[in-house]
Amino acid sequence: MKIEQGSAPDHGSRTSSDREWADAAIRKIAAENNRSADTHLYSVPLPEHWGIGLYLKDESTHRSGSLKHRLARSLFLFGLVNGWIRSDTTIVEASSGSTAVSEAYFAQLLELPFIAVMARSTSAEKIALIEQFGGSCLLVDHAAEVYATAEEVAATCNGHYMDQFTYAERATDWRGNNNIAESIFGQLRLEEHPVPDWIVVGAGTGGTSATIGRYLRYNNHSTQLLVVDPENSAFLPGWRGAADPAGLPSRIEGIGRARMEPSFVPSVIDAMIQVPDAASVAAMRHLRTLTGFAAGPSTGTNLWGVWQTVAGMLAAGRTGSVVTLMCDGGERYAGNYYNPAWLAAQGLDPAPHEATLAEFFETGAWPV
Repeated sequence: MKIEQGSAPDHGSRTSSDREWADAAIRKIAAENNRSADTHLYSVPLPEHWGIGLYLKDESTHRSGSLKHRLARSLFLFGLVNGWIRSDTTIVEASSGSTAVSEAYFAQLLELPFIAVMARSTSAEKIALIEQFGGSCLLVDHAAEVYATAEEVAATCNGHYMDQFTYAERATDWRGNNNIAESIFGQLRLEEHPVPDWIVVGAGTGGTSATIGRYLRYNNHSTQLLVVDPENSAFLPGWRGAADPAGLPSRIEGIGRARMEPSFVPSVIDAMIQVPDAASVAAMRHLRTLTGFAAGPSTGTNLWGVWQTVAGMLAAGRTGSVVTLMCDGGERYAGNYYNPAWLAAQGLDPAPHEATLAEFFETGAWPV
């Protein structure tokens, strides 16, 4: 069968103008990335006699302010190359905040309307950022409602539901192409321990852990991947093999889920631990004292896992390096996690966990 140019079979009535617009949109995203520098990998000072290097990759310096900037870029490119996003498409996402902020940024870049479906408990600072980038917010009472509501909104407004929880693990090229794992190893190249013993991350969609875990295996690195999980999240039971794990909505914004998300890939994870929510807050606050960086609570969750990992290395007499992520900045949480009254109302008391950290830094041993 001969197909004339411009008369290809109808697969959703694509036109040459659709293709031209998509090509221009991809160029805009590529140009934005080309103008952007990589994020910093900071060396965090630890006692010299420990012989362990700790590195904190500061993802808060992205233009949209968080680790989710990388995911949002990948999801937009994935939608464009698949033909799901057109010049008249409304972008819709179910999000606890940071992904929505980053997607609002890229939607504004492409002059597309954006709607974020979020739990009503999302911080006011994140809602303000979404609106600052031209997006709008639809708040639901319960976190479990965001999926169906986002699908319904997309179906009724000529929209595309980005569905980060399904597509995060496949939208990013885990082999490289400037993903976060490739960036980390490039920045460690001249360090004393350029191949870290551990990389420690949390899981929200599971996309970051899937990308890093696959990259480690693809490049035959000996680095192990530790994923930290908040209280009541379904990810840890799922990693342990539970057939249909169910949890509760996470109190740590951005990580932990009430269900196993499709983008979570347990088989690439070497170890997981559960972190008490109050411990996440304690470690977040401790980072500010230790380094001057104000970070969000998911960074605190990462660090609680980091300090236990470092303690384990010290107990085994091992030297080496550990890498973790500063997922976003503390300014997004001034009204909640940095607010003593809010913490008290949530029943979160970081003081005992701050005492644990003080003892660890004094002795180098993790308190039982």
